[in-house]
Amino acid sequence: MKTIFSGIQPSGTITLGNYIGAMRQFVDLQEDYDCYFCIVDQHAITVSQERLALRQNIKSLAAMYIAVGIDPNKSTLFIQSEVPAHAQAGWMLQCVAYIGELERMTQFKDKSDGKEAVSAGLLTYPPLMAADILLYNTDLVPVGEDQKQHLELTRDLAERFNKKFNDIFTIPEVRIPKVGARVMSLQDPLKKMSKSDPNQKGFISMLDEPKQIIKKIKSAVTDSEGIVKYDKEKKPGISNMLSIYSILSEQTIEEIEDMYEGKGYGDFKGDLAEVVVQHLKPIQDRYKALMASTELDELLDAGAAKANQSAGKMLKKMENAMGLGRKR
Repeated sequence: MKTIFSGIQPSGTITLGNYIGAMRQFVDLQEDYDCYFCIVDQHAITVSQERLALRQNIKSLAAMYIAVGIDPNKSTLFIQSEVPAHAQAGWMLQCVAYIGELERMTQFKDKSDGKEAVSAGLLTYPPLMAADILLYNTDLVPVGEDQKQHLELTRDLAERFNKKFNDIFTIPEVRIPKVGARVMSLQDPLKKMSKSDPNQKGFISMLDEPKQIIKKIKSAVTDSEGIVKYDKEKKPGISNMLSIYSILSEQTIEEIEDMYEGKGYGDFKGDLAEVVVQHLKPIQDRYKALMASTELDELLDAGAAKANQSAGKMLKKMENAMGLGRKR
């Protein structure tokens, strides 16, 4: 069975876009792959974090993973900082990486641009990301466009290590999410839905109350034509909402178009809001139950134990290959 690794930073509430674009697909992947889902809290501290907020976000993200359908009996869900091999292997891969290639990373350039002082971690976190992936003999990594460059570096570092020391790493492949899984802003359908959007009406949080969801969808940008028809170029707003409706209701876009023939956007938006509310209700209920019990901590303890066992084996191979410590 092939192995998949995915890491998400605990940087706040997951949006409907994150769910449709990534997390929902993870639920399907765990049926056919050996999946490792990691909450990469050590990546989060490359920028300033408030201690208590970070801890809450870590727990919240873990609960959301399980609430959307990640089964700890099928997948390994764990927190990065609870598996010390990640930081250890990250340092070893820093020693294999070159400063020039780290400085060329687009995300480093973007996040450091105009800053008087930049964390060294911001420069060196790609080797830590490489360690996250390589520790588990990962075959496939689901990534968006913004992370493809980092995965290419991961491949380069793995190949360089294999050639210089010992051939121990699997060279991971990119797994691009299915076409049509990109959810756009409700207020600007030409931009991706994002929790960092200053316009709160632009995104739906997975924890939004039904009244908030209804209000956001009813105020979503459409067009003056008034016809419920999919046309990404001419009607990006209604097309985005049709995609959401189709994915969550498991109906084709054509079936939905037929349902609203002769009807206006008001009827469509009202029904879409109900579809979203009903789809999120069991997820929100499960999330709240996890956050209020000790079950989440028990599941994360078990996930950390499994991850430590797997990562520890690869770390020992890395140490032996580089000549660290005493050979055992």
